[in-house]
Amino acid sequence: MDRVNFRTQIISNHLTTTQNNNNNHNLTTLPCINYQPPELTEPRPYFDTLLLREIIDGPMFKNNDYLFSLMKQSTLFCPRNRGGKVFIGPDYNKSMEEQREMTMKRIEYLRDQGVFDGWFDKEGYEGDLWRFSVAESVSVFDHSLGIKLGVHFFLWGGAIRFMGTKRHHDKWYKPTETYEVKGCFAMTELGHGSNVRGIETITRYDASTQEFVILTPCESAQKYWIGGAANHATHTIVFSQLEINGVNQGVHAFVAQIRDENGNICPNVRIADCGHKIGLNGVDNGRIWFDNLRIPRENLLNSVADVSPDGQYLTAIKDPDQRFAAFLAPLTSGRVTIAASAMNTTKIGLATAIRYSLSRRAFSMVPNEPEVLLLDYPSHQRRLLPLLAKTYALCFASNHLKMIYVKRTPESTKTVHVVSSALKAVLTWHCMRTLQECREACGGQGIKTENHVGHLKSEYDVQLTFEGDNNVLMQQISKALLAEFLAAKKRNKPIKGLGLEHLNKPAPIIPSQLTSSTLRTTQFQTDIFCLRERDLLHRFVTEVSQYQAQGEKSKEHIFSVTYQIAEDLGRAFSDRLILQTYLDVEATVPAGPLKDILGLMRAMYTTIVMEEDASFLRYGYLSTDNAAVVRKEVPKLCSELRPHALALVSSLGIPDAFLAPIAFNWVEANAYSSI
Repeated sequence: MDRVNFRTQIISNHLTTTQNNNNNHNLTTLPCINYQPPELTEPRPYFDTLLLREIIDGPMFKNNDYLFSLMKQSTLFCPRNRGGKVFIGPDYNKSMEEQREMTMKRIEYLRDQGVFDGWFDKEGYEGDLWRFSVAESVSVFDHSLGIKLGVHFFLWGGAIRFMGTKRHHDKWYKPTETYEVKGCFAMTELGHGSNVRGIETITRYDASTQEFVILTPCESAQKYWIGGAANHATHTIVFSQLEINGVNQGVHAFVAQIRDENGNICPNVRIADCGHKIGLNGVDNGRIWFDNLRIPRENLLNSVADVSPDGQYLTAIKDPDQRFAAFLAPLTSGRVTIAASAMNTTKIGLATAIRYSLSRRAFSMVPNEPEVLLLDYPSHQRRLLPLLAKTYALCFASNHLKMIYVKRTPESTKTVHVVSSALKAVLTWHCMRTLQECREACGGQGIKTENHVGHLKSEYDVQLTFEGDNNVLMQQISKALLAEFLAAKKRNKPIKGLGLEHLNKPAPIIPSQLTSSTLRTTQFQTDIFCLRERDLLHRFVTEVSQYQAQGEKSKEHIFSVTYQIAEDLGRAFSDRLILQTYLDVEATVPAGPLKDILGLMRAMYTTIVMEEDASFLRYGYLSTDNAAVVRKEVPKLCSELRPHALALVSSLGIPDAFLAPIAFNWVEANAYSSI
């Protein structure tokens, strides 16, 4: 009974307290939140946004806009009205099988609109830039569409173009362009990814029939993750060890048919589905086994090596290492498109999150005052604005990569390989980090698939390991830098190439006490980035030399135990390269508002790199006091960039229809009437 009385007293006190509170504090009803377009509340652009868009998108921006308009015109791209605006984007409610078929229908629509006409006929660097433009633009709509198209044209078609010769061009160009032939690219195996030289598929030559015989000798040799193989591909490029008279001549590429014109799997070929993935379910990744599949002798892609009718192995490049390098060099285009696609995906995330933060409010600083815009909080600025500045820097670097690729020469092959490895890694890492920050910055709205930023993470994740694991690429860069350094030392000549000429000069001296004005000068920024790269290269050389002096003969073992400094060096090279490409772009812009903004974003980029990369403190390039100065500079730069946030995301060039409802009138987009 005492327990009942106790509970009764508690309830009575509660009711009395509630009544008293109601008497003392009158509650007022706040007006409903209304969406205010940031275009009406933000400052007018200080600089020419169209000119900045032309710089960041490059010479093909008009072709990009044409392709965007084509996609907006067709119901295949799932237009939907949300909050008074029409958005397009894939319908991820569909099953994996339906997504795959829809991807193929969209490709057929683009083909019928003439998008791929003259794919192999357009020559020179303008032709290559046009091809990149097509791949990048469709990826803005859907990464599956970009990957599916890229496998067909850049991997299958690129192999025919660069690894093949006239006989292959005459036979395969036209049916590839019209999709009469649907190509895929069978390089990766269950047991081998990055280590292409270790693949286990075997191809032998039968001189009696003048045919090659392709065999999957074990389960680890099955071709794996082959885009297009599960459903649609009719032909594939098979990468295989070539055995001639019992002698392994290394990896070569062959054309093989895997389905007939009716879609039936060919004899002596087995295909299985890789199944549902965390993203890219519009791409039909498959597995392939070859059971002594016979193909004509002419199906060897023979730009580097050939086999005569009587079975003689013929090549002008006798060294196996040089032959392998020459064989794979043209496929660098894959890393170029991955890097560019990473930047477009990053743009979508930032444009969505920053536009949302310019209209979404939370909490009041003073009672009964309006709530504060998210982007007016210094912490929110710190989350997004450094990423925005860094994205501009990386976009300029991506454009640089495209230009050195399309203008490549045999002498520049090494540079293209090293730069593409560096930028593929750095740009894809940046993309994933930015998408995560944008997802969190959008709160619960970032979870909704229609708002893109959350879902794009799973769609894009594969690119961190596709065309080379990023950590492995960082180590490859360091190996290349080491080789250049040692070669120059052996010749007793100044080092030249890869932007390493600064090593021929005296080491830069960093001021003992940094100031805000010093941090913003190009001289200091260049000096500290070069000092870091220079010092890490010397440390890497010393560490490798010490292992060799101790009797270690295996270079691969030495590289495996020096991976930490190798990865630090790879990042240092990448960051210095990105800064240099930024300065090159900046130099083309005349004095004025746009140049001022570019200088401000450059300062943000270099400052945030110094703040976030531990190597600046670890190796002593910054003292603890100077590191504190760097850290304090970041919020200052954020506050200066804040008035330009809308103009900067508008200059990214992503059409409204390709963004998310929360980037615009998110109140109306979620109204009951919009259901």
